[in-house]
Amino acid sequence: MKRKTFLRAGIATLSVAAMAALSACSGSSSSESADNGSGSDTIAIGFSQVGAESGWRAANTKDIQDTLTEENGFKLSFSDAQQKQENQIQALRSYIAQGVDVLAFSPVVETGWDAVLQEAKNANIPVILTDRAVDTADDSLYESFIGSDFVEEGQRAGQWVADNFKDEELKVVELQGTTGSAPAIDRKEGFEKAIAGTDIKVVDSQTGDFTRAGGKQVMEGFLNSHDDIDLVFAHNDDMGLGAIEAIEAAGKKPGEDIKIVTIDAVKDGMQALADGKINYIVECNPLLGADLAEVAKKVVAGESVEKRIVVEDAAFTQEEAEKALPDRKY
Repeated sequence: MKRKTFLRAGIATLSVAAMAALSACSGSSSSESADNGSGSDTIAIGFSQVGAESGWRAANTKDIQDTLTEENGFKLSFSDAQQKQENQIQALRSYIAQGVDVLAFSPVVETGWDAVLQEAKNANIPVILTDRAVDTADDSLYESFIGSDFVEEGQRAGQWVADNFKDEELKVVELQGTTGSAPAIDRKEGFEKAIAGTDIKVVDSQTGDFTRAGGKQVMEGFLNSHDDIDLVFAHNDDMGLGAIEAIEAAGKKPGEDIKIVTIDAVKDGMQALADGKINYIVECNPLLGADLAEVAKKVVAGESVEKRIVVEDAAFTQEEAEKALPDRKY
């Protein structure tokens, strides 16, 4: 499919309120600027990050900031939405007002983006989604989505459980990610598909909001409500690490008394896997910077790009984690 050349749209007025909104949701910015006049060969890109809720997110942010540098031909404006959709929408509108060449963001939740994405389209500013998708009937509102297949991640986690405990009656508790987010929805769906038809049952499921503190708090509640938990399925490593704290505080051994399966494969999670406190991890690769840079350059040049770019992910047992840890980049 051919892509038109996207020209920077002129904006008649730039409101003080819009600029203030950007400042308010840019708590961890490394390179922000409202000036897009750094030269015709430099691509001005506005990026809105979900937040800093996990080790995965920190690695993702660092990779994007390390890749989209002036040396690589980019002028990056970066904002942290602090896990609030309204902050992201404000940031995106401010970037549109600045007249950036490209918008990129990792959506806090799936729905509620059509209006601001239409504003970007009307301004001829291409949009690239990273890590998480949006739920929209009009996929012309964005150029490409770069990220992992979350349903497959959930299926791989569930398949490991099914393969290892298919002949057992297993009681599972689930630590969900942020309610309404693509990974929380899809990983849950994939896991349930994989264990369908077995005696493995999810007996309780609550959100820990992808944070370690949330995972610990929810797991404490699970332990108080259920005295026979066999396995924890956590939608990310950080919640799984929080669950480990709660399990140990209850006098049980994580990885033995209660098995744990997580998704992400960041260093802290991999170390817990190598130590036997987690039993299996499905990777979600956070290093999306290079793909984002390539797609941004292509859309600005008017070249066609793939609508869906799936990042390759691995999966790890304890032995595989021990081998991978010395050279782990995140």
